[in-house]
Amino acid sequence: MIFIRKISRVAEPLEYHRSFLKENCRPDGRELSEFRTTTVNIGSISTADGSALVKVGNTTVICGIKAELTTPAVEAPGKGYIVPNVDLPPLCSSRFRPGPPGEQAQAASQFVADVIESSELMQTEDLCIERGKLCWVLYCDMMCLDYDGNVLDACIIALLAALKNTQLPEVTISKETSLPEVNFEERRGLNIRKHPVGTSFCVFDDSILIIDPTADEESLSTAHLTVVTDDEDRLCIVHKPGGTPLSGEKLQECINRATTRQREIQKLIDKVVRSVKAAK
Repeated sequence: MIFIRKISRVAEPLEYHRSFLKENCRPDGRELSEFRTTTVNIGSISTADGSALVKVGNTTVICGIKAELTTPAVEAPGKGYIVPNVDLPPLCSSRFRPGPPGEQAQAASQFVADVIESSELMQTEDLCIERGKLCWVLYCDMMCLDYDGNVLDACIIALLAALKNTQLPEVTISKETSLPEVNFEERRGLNIRKHPVGTSFCVFDDSILIIDPTADEESLSTAHLTVVTDDEDRLCIVHKPGGTPLSGEKLQECINRATTRQREIQKLIDKVVRSVKAAK
């Protein structure tokens, strides 16, 4: 008599995932190098100057951009500011607790800030209205509504789509009063210079590479890696917070896949932007 032992997903999650990986597939039916369905909607928040809602599988991130006028920093009188913030509230997953931002949320905010700077997505000089006197500050708030892994990729897509949706009013400084005058009837879009896109990977058992990990896959993996490339195939960031080392061959494989993903996502965002403009 032959007994077939069924592996429990709850009691033995690692063995459960390994049973799929042996067959070069995953519990959700994807191949190891397959992304989940990605959708983008823009203009989701009517009270924001720009916004986007992004879904990568079940992971859902909304980004709202609010622009405010301020005085440039003394050390950078000809520049404005871009201030990103990632919020991982308890409503998106039971793994997060109420209170101040946790370690993962803080790390995600810093990652987004690093991507903005290293990719040269925008020149902060474009946000300066009058040198040393007036500039824009863009508050880019990303909130995760549903967490099922790979939140960094979703945040970068949401940020890029929201920035491309942002319209700023025309501002001049009155010669008589030296005060800013805002014309809300005349608006212009931002000058988006680069289109960075992140692609995240996980490593299982120190050797098996999977793409676009779910929350379960992230928790069971031995290493995480996010590669950010732009529309000129330039490598902007390789973010790897510890874990199993990767060979040069594996890393190049990740970069190649990230380059392809960047083109796919940029094409998706541009299509959504065009459709919204056409609807107007």
